[in-house]
Amino acid sequence: VSELVQFLLVKDQKKIPIKRTDMKHLVQDYKGAYTEIMNKAGRTLQEVFGLQLVEIDSKRHTYILINNLPQAEGQYLCRDKEKMGLLLVILSFIFMKGNSVKDTSREPSGGWGTLDTPLGTPQNPLGHPKTPSHLYRYLEITPIPLTDPPEYKYQWGPRAEKETSKKDVLNFVAKVRE
Repeated sequence: VSELVQFLLVKDQKKIPIKRTDMKHLVQDYKGAYTEIMNKAGRTLQEVFGLQLVEIDSKRHTYILINNLPQAEGQYLCRDKEKMGLLLVILSFIFMKGNSVKDTSREPSGGWGTLDTPLGTPQNPLGHPKTPSHLYRYLEITPIPLTDPPEYKYQWGPRAEKETSKKDVLNFVAKVRE
């Protein structure tokens, strides 16, 4: 149980989704007790760390840990206020544009221009090479088929869906506009 809890905490520090196969591999010596080990690890995460193991993709069986403790107002997805602000700006823009934004919308008339970053590349579709990598963990970036040059669609990713709400994002936008 303690090895599984440590494994989950390390994966969470890196914000890497956790695969069920990795968890099963870790406890393979105790195959018959997998469910019991998972339940005890879940209770330990909840009681000691205030975290909950949540499945974000039922087809691929991937999970993340989310903070299950009540958050103080103004506390959002990450501790770094600058990164959190940029992330909330991006999430609010996507939400306000109907939950999906094409990268062609990055032109000033489309709204992405407000981020003041150059047009991206497939390796870094948000533009600037110094774009914090943690942002990609909260976004779902999907190539749009049959586009030349390649275009991408941006939506809230599973981590954003689980760790925040549209209400929180709208509250952030309201505070910025005050």
